[in-house]
Amino acid sequence: MFATNMGSADRLFRAVLGVLLLAFALTGLPATGYNWLGWIGIVPLATAAIGWCPLYVPFGIRTCRSA
Repeated sequence: MFATNMGSADRLFRAVLGVLLLAFALTGLPATGYNWLGWIGIVPLATAAIGWCPLYVPFGIRTCRSA
């Protein structure tokens, strides 16, 4: 459906970031009142899973090596 535009390092970084953000949301530690922002972690996890970032398209960015 979509051509992959993310490389392995980019995908790994997004996956780790997504997990950390979700952990922040689910554990509530530290209790800052802004833990709900951690649910944004779903976005980097989803883009890492499919290997396609919609924000890369208008700028012509590709971090993968394949053509």
